Amino acid sequence: MENLTAGRRWAALLALALGGFGLGLTEFVAMGLLPNMAQDLLPEAYARSAPDAVATAGWMITIYALGVVVGAPTIAAVSARLPRRRLVLVLLSTFVIGTVASALAPTFGLVLAGRFVAALAHGAYFGAAGLLAATMLGPGSQGKGFAIVLGGLTAANVFGVPLITALGQAAGWRIAYLAVAGVFACTLLFVLFTVPEVAAAPGGSPRSELAAFKSPHVWLAAAVAAIGFGGFFAVNSYIAPVTTHVTGLPESYVPWVLAVMGIGMTAGNALGGFAADHNLRRSVLLGFVAMIGTIALFGLVASNPIGLFAGVFLVGAAALFIGPALQARLIAVAPGAQLMGAAVNQSASNVANSAGAALGGVVIAAGWGYLSSVWIGVALAVAGLALAVVSLRLDPATSSTEPSREPATV
Repeated sequence: MENLTAGRRWAALLALALGGFGLGLTEFVAMGLLPNMAQDLLPEAYARSAPDAVATAGWMITIYALGVVVGAPTIAAVSARLPRRRLVLVLLSTFVIGTVASALAPTFGLVLAGRFVAALAHGAYFGAAGLLAATMLGPGSQGKGFAIVLGGLTAANVFGVPLITALGQAAGWRIAYLAVAGVFACTLLFVLFTVPEVAAAPGGSPRSELAAFKSPHVWLAAAVAAIGFGGFFAVNSYIAPVTTHVTGLPESYVPWVLAVMGIGMTAGNALGGFAADHNLRRSVLLGFVAMIGTIALFGLVASNPIGLFAGVFLVGAAALFIGPALQARLIAVAPGAQLMGAAVNQSASNVANSAGAALGGVVIAAGWGYLSSVWIGVALAVAGLALAVVSLRLDPATSSTEPSREPATV
């Protein structure tokens, strides 16, 4: 990347981060608008029992997560020989199509189908864009490269998700998702004109990418993210009803709560990117300890408005601090298949999304209250910490992040 000017490099990094911004919108706006979507798509169920309808609507979060789980490793394998910029453009096109389909679908089932299609490209985008960013930043920048792309997602939570949530509350959730599709379309054009072409890894093939699954370290590292990160999503998925039914604030406060969580996520992600490149092992362990503590604290103070805002900030910061570390670790344990390693992390994170939302929905539907999902979150984070300790002890060589082995040609 020596022939890139500094201005072109940062424009390209911004374009990749804008894609993360769009992904933050499409993933997290559903959480803020879940009651509105339930009322529109499941009117009879909502009239009978709002909590039951909201829990059912939570499948829109779950099905998106499942789409990521399916799509990330599949696309990583079949695109092994595809130049990285071209892959990113294909993925952005998929986001546009799937998001528009979700917004225009007339029934709950078809909305789920549209969400699934859009989700197929999610994990592969973070993997490919993160590796592109790391390549442009230079060796030893795995954590920072992923943090830049993930930074778009956290920025979305600061102001994008609250704004789109407010738009959805005022004009309808379908208008909100058409606006999200517009963000993806703009990103596609930005990437087209700013991001340089980067060749696929030499000798890359579906077989070499799939070989990552032969390593027990890959499976164990994926399990850490799949289970442990579920703690965050058990909290985040039900922020809207906690705000209105537990804390007792008006619906208009939901975007502000999401914005504060987004600020916490942004701060945690920025710190986590540097920490992961400095000491990966310490970042993973410290991140899980912080996640357990902040989720438990949130469960104790969320009924108070000040506690709610402070709690969501701390939960968001702790969760996203560990994000770059989990990504960098999976890349480190799959050195011959870095795109697959990056994609598997996204699959694992969305297993966490699916599990957190689904398990939280189960206890809420059982009548244990909206805060019951928080204690599911604590249990998942504790399990993640235990698995992380085992994983790191079995693979002591990954106490720091290795630089990208994927050469680039522009």
